[in-house]
Amino acid sequence: MAEAVFRAPKRKRRVYESFESPLPIPFGQDCGPKQDFKVFTAEMINNNVIVRNTEDIEQLYGKGYFGKGILSRSRPNFTISDPKLVAKWKDMKTDMPIITSTKYQHSVEWATKLMQRQGQDESTVRKILQDYTKPLEHSGIKRNEEGQRHDELNSGTVSKMEGTTDREELSMMNGDSGKSVGMEGPSKPSDRQQQGSGPDPLTPDGLDESVVEGATLQHCPLPQIHCGKDDGLLPTPGDTQPGDGSQQADLCARKRGPGDEYVLVEEDVYDVSEQECAPNEELAPKKRLVCRRNPYRILEYLQLSLEEAFFLVYALGCLSIYYEKEPLTIMKLWKAFTVVQPTFRTTYMAYHYFRSKGWVPKVGLKYGTDLLLYRKGPPFYHASYSVIIELVDDHFEGSLRRPFSWRSLAALSRVSVNVSKELMLCYLIKPSTMTDKEMESPECMKQIKVQEVILSRWVSSRERSDQDEL
Repeated sequence: MAEAVFRAPKRKRRVYESFESPLPIPFGQDCGPKQDFKVFTAEMINNNVIVRNTEDIEQLYGKGYFGKGILSRSRPNFTISDPKLVAKWKDMKTDMPIITSTKYQHSVEWATKLMQRQGQDESTVRKILQDYTKPLEHSGIKRNEEGQRHDELNSGTVSKMEGTTDREELSMMNGDSGKSVGMEGPSKPSDRQQQGSGPDPLTPDGLDESVVEGATLQHCPLPQIHCGKDDGLLPTPGDTQPGDGSQQADLCARKRGPGDEYVLVEEDVYDVSEQECAPNEELAPKKRLVCRRNPYRILEYLQLSLEEAFFLVYALGCLSIYYEKEPLTIMKLWKAFTVVQPTFRTTYMAYHYFRSKGWVPKVGLKYGTDLLLYRKGPPFYHASYSVIIELVDDHFEGSLRRPFSWRSLAALSRVSVNVSKELMLCYLIKPSTMTDKEMESPECMKQIKVQEVILSRWVSSRERSDQDEL
């Protein structure tokens, strides 16, 4: 058996983030031993370990790349924003999601069905959602509209001055300077009309209406929402009224923080003043962002594999897992994870070994293996090794988890080579005297030895060429 040759990991061409020190954070000048040790919180839900807290999600994934987003490919960065609308309204400078009116209608429909399944009648649901989804005043939208009106007024003034100058030059050429003053008359009403047109109010219950009639909310000021990058999303006192059913509407909006989630909805509005001037003409709608509450929030959480969760609990001691509001001890987790996943003990031993060596192990299911080993993390390097894990005794005997034939082994080796990875067989060697009772505790890992075997495909033509060179 030849000695394996180490190959440098293949770095990705495009890297969009910087590397942070993985957990545990080493002690240094910035973080001394007196600093409080951060303990994250997770829940056991349907045999899965889920992290809900936003700060815990960022810390766990950013410092070690533990887990994956339940709605994302890897990093939990799911958003309901439409990328095209974000690029279109990039001058808004806000972190609020920007969605289409159709997508907002889907959220309203889902919230309606959810509340109806909870036993609420149709009229009550309609009233609750009308109060909950009414438009709110957003400071960023107001500043943006004022800037647009200011630009329109400036452009109109410049065009009027240019038109006046051209008419004066024309009248001077014709020898009649008195007519140039009278030619400005027809343009004055349009100027006054342009100055009088402002942002059109929206009806509070007009979720399906795109044509807006008169100013129905002039005497009812909308609650203001400040949603800058540093502002908090908190409901204002004017948002809710006693008995309006808004407390029941909170059943539809699942909360992650202390405040509700607000969205900017792109809706079609019509200029009422233009419609009065030209009642017989079909006016083109204008796009406008309206701030509303999202009645059906889709939140993303971090899902940890059983091996990752137990490593954070047992090896690092920075995670506490709860089941029905009761914390689980290390022994309970070891037994519970073994029941959920019968091969958990074997896979965790290998995971613990490679994590301790500095690798970032991830599930290798998509390549037909048990683990994938990354240097630093998936954002920086491609996986270097595809790992198959087997638990054997001192004589390399025992019931194999995956008994291979030559054909299946050659196929798996070909798959690994085609994706630029090396196939590794990781043998966990336990003493022949170790009993099943000793395996019921994670302390059994102290007696386990690990042997790694790199499997490479032998190519006869390449071997002959190498011999000829020698």
